[in-house]
Amino acid sequence: MTSCAAEDPLAQQAAAGDGKNYIAGDGSVTEYAADDRGEPVDVTGTLFDGTTVSSTEWDGQVTVLNFWYASCAPCRAEAPDLVSLHDEYAPQGAEFYGVNIRDEQATAEAFERSFGIPYQSFEDKDGGVLLDMTQYVPPQAVPTTIVLDKEGRVAARILGLADRSTLKALITDALAE
Repeated sequence: MTSCAAEDPLAQQAAAGDGKNYIAGDGSVTEYAADDRGEPVDVTGTLFDGTTVSSTEWDGQVTVLNFWYASCAPCRAEAPDLVSLHDEYAPQGAEFYGVNIRDEQATAEAFERSFGIPYQSFEDKDGGVLLDMTQYVPPQAVPTTIVLDKEGRVAARILGLADRSTLKALITDALAE
């Protein structure tokens, strides 16, 4: 029976009852070698402005997907770094999208104004984008940041708060491929 009682930090957070309303990632980074990346992701979603976006539009560019919501403390902490990385890497061919998993449009837009977020976010309260991504790599916590290579395959995933220097290195590596 001891194998059934293994310590699972995500399960412990869920059972804690501390009212924080999210499962925090531990900041762990998973990189996938080019030979191990599998098929390009197939994701379609609707941005808060009503535009439908498909992953087929990302061919030939590195794409960064950040799963977030406005009251998530780690999401708020990493927002300035995501803005600066967007500003640095967008001219080099990196596309950034937020994937908001919880908020109404007004709440999401207030967050984006507060932090000066220059890229758009998917409205994903129904979990469509999140569910589509689980077949490639599960975004098991919020925030989660996923870097797709130029072929649209998952190159890396950060569970939890994305360290700026780590994410910068992951984007730089994906652009250099």
